[in-house]
Amino acid sequence: MVMTYRIGLDLGGTKIEILVLGPDGNPVLRRRTPTPRVYGEALTAIAALIAECEAEIGARATIGIGIPGTMSPLTGLMRTPNTQSLNNQPFDRDFAALIGREIRIANDANCFALSEAADGAAAGASVVFGVILGTGAGAGIVVNGQVLGGRNGIAGEWGHNPLPWITEADLPLRLCPCGKAGCIERYVAGPALAFEADGEGARDASQLLSRAAAGDAAARLALHRHAERLARSLASITNILDPDVIVIGGGLSNLPHLYTDLEELMRPFVFSDSFSAKIVQNKHGDSSGVRGAAWLWPA
Repeated sequence: MVMTYRIGLDLGGTKIEILVLGPDGNPVLRRRTPTPRVYGEALTAIAALIAECEAEIGARATIGIGIPGTMSPLTGLMRTPNTQSLNNQPFDRDFAALIGREIRIANDANCFALSEAADGAAAGASVVFGVILGTGAGAGIVVNGQVLGGRNGIAGEWGHNPLPWITEADLPLRLCPCGKAGCIERYVAGPALAFEADGEGARDASQLLSRAAAGDAAARLALHRHAERLARSLASITNILDPDVIVIGGGLSNLPHLYTDLEELMRPFVFSDSFSAKIVQNKHGDSSGVRGAAWLWPA
């Protein structure tokens, strides 16, 4: 039996994180470094991190990389709004050529879902839908332990589908930076929740739970509407994918009522007479992305 070390890298706009998983799947080494603003310097920094880690563990590892975007199947260039030094670059080809080895790359939301499916909150589940609710609303899909990337690399781009079963309270449709109106992201991400409670310009929803507990009517209504819209949005994907487990990550994953209320709120919109949903909070938190990148290489 080959004893395999796995390296996972999480590329962000401000930092690069590297994690080494040992043959037993447990972390053995972790490093962070700022993300260089110049493309060539970023490649060199990543290669140096890998060399440093492999020297420390005394072994060669597989390499998986999570990126905040996608590699365009049309141009072969990286598409990401968050890591400008890497944007519109053939990152996968250039980096593989630099280190002379095969690498595997996936969107950071796919890495999140894979991490939770491998040894996290959805371990052992056949079909996992991993949702990240933070400043945006992204998602990844894992089927039988494998990331479902799709022909065009956009599987899981759930946040840029239209909010389903529109009600009068959802109107007028909110404009999205993607250029469309009514995207799910504009109703279920963190800034959307803050906007619902406090109006234009509000972006911080961190105090809404305490405000609601203290009797703030606007906070209570905002939390209810957010959960109901999220339920509709998850019901629409459930009607297509029927996942075994829905894992929620990102800042809004810390809202406890989501895990008690969502199943019942989803029920009227799911096309089934025996619907039950396993909706869980993530296990690995901020580490899910880099862990999932490492798990792009199976055991």
